[in-house]
Amino acid sequence: MKTKLSDIIIGCMSWGIWGKDFSTKEMDELIHSCIDQGNTTFDHADIYGGYTTEAAFGKAFSKTGIEREQIQLISKCGIQYKTENRDNRIKHYDYSKEYIIWSVEQSLKNLHTDYLDVLLLHRPSPLMHPYEISEAIVQLQEQGKIIDFGVSNFLPSQMELIQKEISITCNQFEFSLVQNTAIDNGTLDYVLKNDIKAMSWSPLGGFFSLETEQASRIKEALQPMLEKYNATEDQLLLAWILKHPANVIPVVGTSTIERIKIANAAIEIKLDLQDWFILYEASRGHKVA
Repeated sequence: MKTKLSDIIIGCMSWGIWGKDFSTKEMDELIHSCIDQGNTTFDHADIYGGYTTEAAFGKAFSKTGIEREQIQLISKCGIQYKTENRDNRIKHYDYSKEYIIWSVEQSLKNLHTDYLDVLLLHRPSPLMHPYEISEAIVQLQEQGKIIDFGVSNFLPSQMELIQKEISITCNQFEFSLVQNTAIDNGTLDYVLKNDIKAMSWSPLGGFFSLETEQASRIKEALQPMLEKYNATEDQLLLAWILKHPANVIPVVGTSTIERIKIANAAIEIKLDLQDWFILYEASRGHKVA
């Protein structure tokens, strides 16, 4: 992978109308605050905010005075959503060559940039064809409109299908102590084996809003570790992810700078091997085999 990403990636889905609905000034200030903390990678998708959040971010970024080379922009394409901004009769996926190219060009326009550091296919489609995808990506890379190409939410067989025609440099998928099926379905094994950069969306797994037996077990297991590591619960949840040998980068969805600082501090926590398995057992509800 050519692009160097920050250790904690800032997820921007909630910055627009799907969340906080920040003003241009508020986004400007938050972008500066993130960069000051060393969080230079911003994760987007064309669909966020019903295809409006990229433009809101781009407008704010254009006013920051920050050089484009100081940040990394990730975006995703492929999901066609039923919204007033698109003439779609049903939610579906489109990975035709023409659509991928058009979607990227829209993202570039909205984000006020000449290139994306990383383009991801947002979710796998049963109708995607690796050759057609490859044609689009090669053209975009030759034109300098994208640097790295990857996928999101793809299983090993789906990554293999795409890599029949073009290399994948990264995969962004759900992975947390709460939701860790990426261990069982081979996704983490595959990215580690094939030197594919792993990113985790929802790295806390909605833990703090859950009222389940699993969440209760995890909370109980975390308690003695809070003092041991002088850490918060969310830092330990991130540290659990960070211990995996695939070097997974968390994509944090918080838009509060204090919580971003807390997330950054998790990088320094080195979980003991047995503590990692104590939390893993608490998540699963049974001992490892």
